[in-house]
Amino acid sequence: MKFRFYLTALVLLPASCMLGPDFKLPPATGGTKWKEGTAVSDSRLPDQWWKLFGDAKLDRLVGRSLAANNDLAATKARVDMARALVGVDQARLFPTLDLSGGADIARSSGNVYRNPGINLERKSFRGSFNLAYDPDLWGRNKRLLESSTAQAAATQAVYDSQRLGLATEVARQYFVLRGLDEQDAVLRDTLASRQEALDIQKTKTDAGLTDGLATSSARTELELARNDLALVERQRGSAEHALAVLCGTRPADFDVPVATTPRTLPKIRPGLPAAVLFRRPDVRAAAQQLRSANALIGVAETAFYPNFNLLGGAGLESLSTSNFLDWESRILSLGAGVAMPLLDHGANQSRLDAARSGYDEALANYRQTLLIALREVEDALVDLQGLAKSRSALDAALASARETRQLTQERYNEGLTSYLDVVNADRTVLQIRLSIAVIDAQQRISLAALAKALGGGWSGK
Repeated sequence: MKFRFYLTALVLLPASCMLGPDFKLPPATGGTKWKEGTAVSDSRLPDQWWKLFGDAKLDRLVGRSLAANNDLAATKARVDMARALVGVDQARLFPTLDLSGGADIARSSGNVYRNPGINLERKSFRGSFNLAYDPDLWGRNKRLLESSTAQAAATQAVYDSQRLGLATEVARQYFVLRGLDEQDAVLRDTLASRQEALDIQKTKTDAGLTDGLATSSARTELELARNDLALVERQRGSAEHALAVLCGTRPADFDVPVATTPRTLPKIRPGLPAAVLFRRPDVRAAAQQLRSANALIGVAETAFYPNFNLLGGAGLESLSTSNFLDWESRILSLGAGVAMPLLDHGANQSRLDAARSGYDEALANYRQTLLIALREVEDALVDLQGLAKSRSALDAALASARETRQLTQERYNEGLTSYLDVVNADRTVLQIRLSIAVIDAQQRISLAALAKALGGGWSGK
């Protein structure tokens, strides 16, 4: 009777003694303002932040990549696996019940047992339920569950971060491609004008009005423009192939028709640094890794204490099937076990030291992730400021270069300057127009990078 009392007490004893430190997220602040001074906004970005650019083709490409990207699918499988492993650790908290059964027949040697009254053959039948339970007095199983749960949450945050990164990379490649389309349009316009200039110079040369130098220069500029166009076409092909892979399809089955992007740029303003850090999925992943490492310290500490196990079994056993179900065939076993470390030559202490070092590593990674997050926002902000200044300067330079080209052409027509001056003026206009196309693409790329650095408003949906 006393044995049953103590057995019940052990089973029902709450695991109030949870060894190891309870997790507390280290305080972190990004300050109240950004170094690259800018207005902050309390409103968070939408989950589908790429729709702020107002480009339906971009929206379709991002949606396609999120549905079909193979790297993302692999990460999703890791999320599912991590969640399944949580179930393994959760099951440790409950008793296990097994059903076992067996039947066997054995025959002894007649040359050993010569007494004719002895039955040389023996049959036996057995079936039983076996119960095992670890009362988890020191919280080892609960700490394991805490660790695996944090790992699953970290894997989910990594998945969210990869989704955000994938959307950003699709946007980046798309804006690169559209920037090349702008350059293509500029070069084709230049080719038309230079072909016209070549035809005019050839007519003058054929009429004996020039010595052919201007014609040769015009032909050179035409071929150089064709070379630039070939380079742009090659780069566009590479960008299109990259988009195909991001969208999980063969480049041969993928095509993005030539088009222009909307001229207007969306306004994306960062919130307070603390809010940005809260939204970033990579920061959440680092925090969960830290939580997991903290729980493993508690797991290591439980190794210094005795481990208890409760065992029980009940069933039937008989030498014949005819009376197998009789009450007299019943079997019953109850037991308890304990194991206490006495001499391990410092192995448990080494495991504890390793767990604490793992926590220190996770803590350093968490702090570094915070700094990288803040730096990425600052980088995107300074890029946007610099690109805006460059765009303004290029607009002014283009207006001046076009005026210079017009004046140079007029002076050449009046015989006051050489055709080389016209060529140089035209080349300057072309280079500025190409630079503007590049800047426009870079502005959109930097806005996408800022959205990613801000966490993209991601809610994990």
